[in-house]
Amino acid sequence: MTSAAHVRALRVRPSISPCRPWPRAFRLPTRCASTEVKVATENAANIRSAGTRTKNLIYGSLLTLGLSFGYLYVTDTRASIHEWLIVPALRHIYPDGEDAHHAGTRMLKALHSFGMNPRERGNDDAAGDLAVDVFGHTLANPIGTSAGIDKGAEVPTPLFELGPAIVEVGAITLLPQEGNPKPRVFRIPSQNALINRYGFNSEGAELVATRLRQRVRQFAYHAGLGMDEHAEQEVLNGKAGVPPGSLKSGRLLAVQVAKNKSTSENDIDAVVRDYATAVGHVGKYADILVVNVSSPNTPGLRTLQNVEPLTRLLSGVVQAVNKIDRKTKPAIMVKVSPDEDSEEQVAGICEAVWDSGVDGVIVGNTTKKRPDPLPKGYLLPASEAKLLLEQGGYSGPQLFERTVALVSKYRKALDEGPRSISSSQSSDQNRVAGHSTDEQPSTNILEKLEHSVSPTESSKTTRTAEVDASPSASTNVDDLEQSAPKVTLHATPVTAPAPNAPRKVIFATGGITNGRQARAVLDAGASVAQVYTAMIYSGAGTISRIKQEMRDDARRQTTVTKQ
Repeated sequence: MTSAAHVRALRVRPSISPCRPWPRAFRLPTRCASTEVKVATENAANIRSAGTRTKNLIYGSLLTLGLSFGYLYVTDTRASIHEWLIVPALRHIYPDGEDAHHAGTRMLKALHSFGMNPRERGNDDAAGDLAVDVFGHTLANPIGTSAGIDKGAEVPTPLFELGPAIVEVGAITLLPQEGNPKPRVFRIPSQNALINRYGFNSEGAELVATRLRQRVRQFAYHAGLGMDEHAEQEVLNGKAGVPPGSLKSGRLLAVQVAKNKSTSENDIDAVVRDYATAVGHVGKYADILVVNVSSPNTPGLRTLQNVEPLTRLLSGVVQAVNKIDRKTKPAIMVKVSPDEDSEEQVAGICEAVWDSGVDGVIVGNTTKKRPDPLPKGYLLPASEAKLLLEQGGYSGPQLFERTVALVSKYRKALDEGPRSISSSQSSDQNRVAGHSTDEQPSTNILEKLEHSVSPTESSKTTRTAEVDASPSASTNVDDLEQSAPKVTLHATPVTAPAPNAPRKVIFATGGITNGRQARAVLDAGASVAQVYTAMIYSGAGTISRIKQEMRDDARRQTTVTKQ
């Protein structure tokens, strides 16, 4: 009974809510308590998770923003990091100048493949204030890079993105050659100068032509033309609407060729074959072909600047260019030495230019001479003074004044016209090569920038140049007379150019480091100012800086004129 009564008592016991509040002392863990703990735990976790997500969102946004601004800064040519961090770092990591150069080229090539290479932001050139007409093209600006920066045509596209209108690659020899023994590049940091004796180290014309061909075919593919030989030919014949060398509107690609060291300068037929065959390989991918007869590092090369061999050489190159399978042929220029600067030598080279029918001259190269004197009160470090004794060509700011003077000499001599009747015939030959015969002299940059040059002033061939104070190069006449080749002139009267003969174009290189100096060589008669050593020391932003300095200087000149 007891057991039955107990069961009945359990059945009639009133139910107690599991959630009834019990005195604290008598509370026991229940299902309700565990649920409340679980809910509270989940709420706390959700709050923490929401906080974490918010922080992650903020941090992620800041990181993305920072990376975006960092990307825009580092890849902008105007960023000071290029001059003040990257260049000194390369110099420190690679004590040898040539090793540093190769490292810089590899870096630029790799960055470009990932879209991380420095480039000009915006399009200041679109204003047209720096535009100049060259070889029937309107260039976006009058600044170019000299050969030597990209010897093997490995990085022409990223070089164009740094802002120049002209990129010159090379020099390229017909056959591969190692050049002179290393070390062969020496820095002189206190002078922002270099001495090199590369000796035309080249991978050979066939390999470089393959590289340039691949560049054209990739462009054709992205332009929707395909990637085969037919597509390549369509680009070369102008169907893409861009110059076939640069592949960029308002830009031109110059390809420089030279003879092999093993080819004797005394065998002029073999020399012509070297140049002409190299042109046959690389010529179709160039807007301008440059014939280098001015390097001081290949024995006997400069003797080719004598009138007779130079005329034969240039005539052979013209014939090779006429055979190029392309609708329009590349222009032809000859690069001459700054050390052959007498009136007789300049006149002889100009005669060869007229007689052969080439289109212009690149004035300047490295020099065998050394700067003297140094600035007053300046002491050259002993280590650098020793480097001045190294064999090779010197390049640096100290060459600038000589470059301006030499440009003026060539402008005057070329504008006087050919010295023989055969030159008029070569002008016809030049027209066969596909160049316009009604090309006008390059538009005066100063007039475009300042809008204040009178018609009388703008028509002058030369103009007084405002230059920066810098050490001038030695002009040892005795040394020059001993080392320079003798030039024999034809005894024919000077005649004016034919009325329809295009004006010969001059590019200037040698010691140009800033906007004022660029304007000075342009005012002296050049159409393009090329830079080399300045880029080695100032980095990827050099071209952008020079162009901006030209614009700033023009504004200052305009303000002064108005006042």
